[in-house]
Amino acid sequence: MSQPRELVIVGSGFAALQLVKALRKRDAQRPIRLITADSGDDYHKPDLSHVASRDQSAAGMIRSAAAAWAAEYGISVQTHCAVTAIDRVQRQLQTAQGEVAYDQLVLATGARALRPPVDGHERLLTLNSLQEYAAIEPRLRAARHVTLMGGGLIGCELAMDLASSGRAVTLVDLASTLLSSLLPATLSQPLQQQLQGLGVTLRLGQTLASVQVDGDGERVTLANGEVWSTDLVLAASGLAPNTELAAAAGLKVERGIVVDSQLRTSDPFIYALGDCAAWQGKVQPFLQPAMLGAQALAATLTGTPTTLQLPPMLLRVKTPRYPLQLAGRTTGDDLRWQIELDAGGVLAKAFNGLQQLCGFVAGGARSEAGLALLRELPR
Repeated sequence: MSQPRELVIVGSGFAALQLVKALRKRDAQRPIRLITADSGDDYHKPDLSHVASRDQSAAGMIRSAAAAWAAEYGISVQTHCAVTAIDRVQRQLQTAQGEVAYDQLVLATGARALRPPVDGHERLLTLNSLQEYAAIEPRLRAARHVTLMGGGLIGCELAMDLASSGRAVTLVDLASTLLSSLLPATLSQPLQQQLQGLGVTLRLGQTLASVQVDGDGERVTLANGEVWSTDLVLAASGLAPNTELAAAAGLKVERGIVVDSQLRTSDPFIYALGDCAAWQGKVQPFLQPAMLGAQALAATLTGTPTTLQLPPMLLRVKTPRYPLQLAGRTTGDDLRWQIELDAGGVLAKAFNGLQQLCGFVAGGARSEAGLALLRELPR
């Protein structure tokens, strides 16, 4: 007798677990199977940016083991099981543990950290999952000097956290300012000053040329010829959605796995959610879109077709010495800024050509003002 077809979810990150919770609120009985290539343990991923200052172990980050939360929500889970192919005609998955038939399929395969394609790129370490942290934890704990590649959101958070724990940090980025894809240069300067005050060495406007073995550590060489020794090099240069499985199955893939307003892919039986999905032409690698997407998709999968709608979303930069909150459109030469800046913090409002508020940045002692401004942004 063939096995009954189930709703199958591939992946076990935040988006996948939010979907399981949302589905069970709507349907307590539907058979659900989750397949993941890792341990499937539940943890709070944003905490990875703070493991050094909190002296937090990888094991200590686990909130619930996979078997425990699977039992809680009444689903089947297959851990350490790689999905190798999707047979869309037969509606079944090829996995390391055999074939799995699906009724509907949700791809929540997430994204991986990018490594710059330089000489020795394989020596660059990443900190994008609990498993990656567990693999590098001994080296990170022993490190006295850490080099970070990337001055974006994660790079800045890690730089402040590592420096706050007493480690020497050198941060390298091609851009001439920090958070260059999120903020105009003027508004990133206070954060830059805070990092430098903690002893972080900034090498902005520079590119990495190579990483080579140097005793128990690494030797970093920049394109301008500058060289230094470091205990390890962390790549925090952005994320690439994991789309290979979808692409091999013939699903439409652009920046991510292309989905419609109901998170359906180009195959009517397959959906995509979270960091791997491209919704309205954009990848949304943040928690709130994943949570709202999970709620909308759960409704669709339980018989109530629901269009995903995302309100203006608050982005928090978790740099405790100088926290930042921003939302809306905060980059573009056409914006007119109204900026209040003093030693305590910054409150900056961005207006478009029609003199309408379209974005804001709140930092330092004024960071909490962002919550009120968020309500003023057009939906």
